[in-house]
Amino acid sequence: MKETNQSVDNQTLVANWQQVKEQMTQAYERASERDSRSANTTILLAVSKTKPANMIATLANEGQQHFGENYLQEAIEKINTLKSNPACADIVWHYIGSIQRNKTRDIAEHFDWVQTLERDIIAKRLNDQRPDELPALNVLIQVNIDNEDSKSGCLPAELPALIIAIKGYERLQLRGLMIIPAKADTDAFARTKALFDDIKASHPELDAWDTLSMGMSGDMAEAIDNGSTIVRVGTAIFGARD
Repeated sequence: MKETNQSVDNQTLVANWQQVKEQMTQAYERASERDSRSANTTILLAVSKTKPANMIATLANEGQQHFGENYLQEAIEKINTLKSNPACADIVWHYIGSIQRNKTRDIAEHFDWVQTLERDIIAKRLNDQRPDELPALNVLIQVNIDNEDSKSGCLPAELPALIIAIKGYERLQLRGLMIIPAKADTDAFARTKALFDDIKASHPELDAWDTLSMGMSGDMAEAIDNGSTIVRVGTAIFGARD
């Protein structure tokens, strides 16, 4: 397991989490002044990779519901550890790491969301390996919005074919897009929102197309301003990682 020592005590952890929630509220209020949004629907995804299960339990007890994990075996250990904790009964688990073929069965069996789908072969395996007793697996397509060699994700030009493929998988629910923009990019969020809206307009049959996962600890306000519905925050909540 890749867990590190606990970076902050529980009191600091909860205070950090509350501060992030307040920052999100302020960002949404600023955005609403400009475009009259009706309600704050942005989800805080607490990125808990390398952090111990007891920190997740502490936040779950405070009302945090969505948690993101990158490392599969570490995540499965934490998911299994927290199953018996009543405070963790409503946790929604998001897989936000890279996906190799040998990981798809465990991901399909343990997670509620996958945010890093980029290839049809992986989509097909997730679909085929999703247990029948579980609801359809919510998936986001990761887009390499800046065409960076170091980043995962499909290119925008590859989206149409991938969307058509995923639509045919009954055990997957296609919800939207996820990006990790280049650090120097100032308009990636706006470009991704435009791409998201174009897909929604051209695929009205995608009735669950409602999710944009954009923004992290350092740029979540800008992401919310551009329509993000999920912000992925780790360091600002849990403290620095080793």
